[in-house]
Amino acid sequence: MSDDHGRSGDPVRGDQPRVLVARLDSFGDVLVTGPAVRAVAAGASHVTMLCGPQGAPAAALLPGIDRVRVWAAPWVTETARPLDDAVLAEFRAVVAEERIDEAVVLTSFHQSPLPLAMLLRLAGVPRVSGASVDHPGSLLDVRLRPGEDLPEDIPEPERALRIAEAAGFRLPPDDDGRLGVRHDAVAPDEVVALGRYVVVHPGASVPARSWPPEHHRALVAAYAELGIPVVVTGSPGERALTAEVAAGGAGSATPVLDLGGRTSPAELAAVLAGAEVVVVGNTGPAHLAAAVGARIVSLFSPVVPAAKWAPDAEHVELLGDQGAACRLSRARECPVPGHPCLSSVTPTDVLAAHERLLERAPRMNGSSLRSGPESAA
Repeated sequence: MSDDHGRSGDPVRGDQPRVLVARLDSFGDVLVTGPAVRAVAAGASHVTMLCGPQGAPAAALLPGIDRVRVWAAPWVTETARPLDDAVLAEFRAVVAEERIDEAVVLTSFHQSPLPLAMLLRLAGVPRVSGASVDHPGSLLDVRLRPGEDLPEDIPEPERALRIAEAAGFRLPPDDDGRLGVRHDAVAPDEVVALGRYVVVHPGASVPARSWPPEHHRALVAAYAELGIPVVVTGSPGERALTAEVAAGGAGSATPVLDLGGRTSPAELAAVLAGAEVVVVGNTGPAHLAAAVGARIVSLFSPVVPAAKWAPDAEHVELLGDQGAACRLSRARECPVPGHPCLSSVTPTDVLAAHERLLERAPRMNGSSLRSGPESAA
């Protein structure tokens, strides 16, 4: 690691820098930077979070951020657009308006900080930190080398935190370093009225990470048969999916609520926080569930490594064949006929994982999976 601009001591806030923290991709990618953001905030006079359109709603939930700026990077798949003078002028304006003294570029293991570092240099930012396999030349002042001084098999929240620490920013002694979000909203009244409930989140960021809809629907039916209310959650673009899944409880006397497209990220956080268990794939809401301390049944496709991307929470049951043929392929569409890594997981497997979570971290009233809604506190 090279660092010609190290810090020592704890300067008063007026002497601390204005720092831009960048994470340019999706909702979950931004959520996992939470501990790193808090570390930067502890040593900065002002923190600007630079995000793409998909990640900005997550940044709004993170403590320690003074301002969120949205900029769609041309090299990010979800926001790909031509690189032209207008895009560069837009970026320079953000940096100038925020009066940035330095930047910490947070990336995943398969990404490079160098495109953004180059733009930061052109915009006049004097100090830039990041993790890069490629030699950065003059683009980085602080460089971690993945696979050398930055291990490749650590969870993404820890990876981001190590980049922040290399830049000179450390968490306060009373910060446990776990994921966390602001608690600025409450769950809808109809959810609160349930008392005990389970959240089933059937959507995933790409098809290769999805548990089949018919499995989700059968799971909802199984919970309803056990007398356990279910809240089905999803984004506005997933309304058809959540309606299909929630229909698994049709005809049951047990409540099944379809909240597809009906919650803000902050409200979703409140819904997840109140759940007995959250059943979710490897997608942004899995990290949100981890950030609110939920018990999680993680339906995890091995197209990305669980060691890096599984929910970073205390109570997680990981399901899915982690040795399947699609392992580490980073595929967006399943490359194996029948999607065996997740289709092999049954609703019964999920119920068993639910029971194990309750055994390890029981509710205050000592309820079990089969005790029904009357056990709700």
